Amino acid sequence: MRKILYSLAFAAVLLVSCEEWEPVFTKYEDEPTFKPVEMTPNITIAELKALYQKEGDPVKIDEELIIGGQVVSEDRSGNIYKELYIQDASGAISIKMGQYSMYNDYKPGQWVYVKCSGLTLGSYSGMLQLGFMDPSGDYETAYLEEKNIIATHVFKGKLDTPVQPLEMKEADLVEALKEGSLKSDKFGRLVTLKGLKYNGKIFCLVYIDYDKDTKLASNRIFLSDQTYGVTTWAMTKNGFLAYLNAGNFDKATSSAPYYPDRASTSVADLKDILIKNASAYSVSQYFIVGKTDVQIRTSGYARFADSQMDPRILTGEVTIDVTGILAIYNGGIQFTLIDENSISINE
Repeated sequence: MRKILYSLAFAAVLLVSCEEWEPVFTKYEDEPTFKPVEMTPNITIAELKALYQKEGDPVKIDEELIIGGQVVSEDRSGNIYKELYIQDASGAISIKMGQYSMYNDYKPGQWVYVKCSGLTLGSYSGMLQLGFMDPSGDYETAYLEEKNIIATHVFKGKLDTPVQPLEMKEADLVEALKEGSLKSDKFGRLVTLKGLKYNGKIFCLVYIDYDKDTKLASNRIFLSDQTYGVTTWAMTKNGFLAYLNAGNFDKATSSAPYYPDRASTSVADLKDILIKNASAYSVSQYFIVGKTDVQIRTSGYARFADSQMDPRILTGEVTIDVTGILAIYNGGIQFTLIDENSISINE
């Protein structure tokens, strides 16, 4: 096997930053000096997650509960955004940290302890997260944005040996999906999946105007059930424009007229507006292991968003092995790569 991810061979000069909401600027600092905190958890991550009983019913934690786990994620490449995944022997969970460049402070394998009192356990499309109660009510949890809130809830422990990824086979994925994130201990973990074959389709949600109501059906264009000629892991703003100007998405349409005066809802007729409102977009590239679909979702702000996939992957000539964070999204497997080195090609 050898590492892959070909450099961009696209026409435009592409700038890469870090995730859908806003750019994350990578900073380089000396190794931080700190005194590791030592705490004794009084509940496991699995026991904490078990407090959440029903989708749509977030749980505000009032008890003095403490969890502890080792960091299994890293945001250096920009493919993980404002989330910190920690894992103990019982399972794993995402902490909605609301910070950038966390790799400077939270290293793979480092112990992290979380005082959960005052925090909220909620779900996003089936994936459990620990954060704040969302005052808007749009989501079940919100980010821990304020530094003093993070300082009183999240504590850095000692650096330890990084967690080895759990190798999962198709049967394990099927079982995890059957159990769901409320029961399975696999979601949120660092895992390795082997022998993934390209399944010839993508999913990407494009907005006609990213600054307007993104929940409005007429403002959405779904790119799905085919590839649309997208051969990169995701699309930066310039990458999206390159595909758009090349006509890749011309036949795609929105579900309703966002601009009633337009001749149609097709991308071809909305192209001038889409160019004006262009943004970076995440892409889920579909792979399959056995008969089970695996979406490898890559952020449009990841450093490798515009990197070309090996042509042999796209033709199904070779399979790949991947390492990253296993998640569930609307009842399906979603997978997040840590960085470009998380992919190996099987010759």
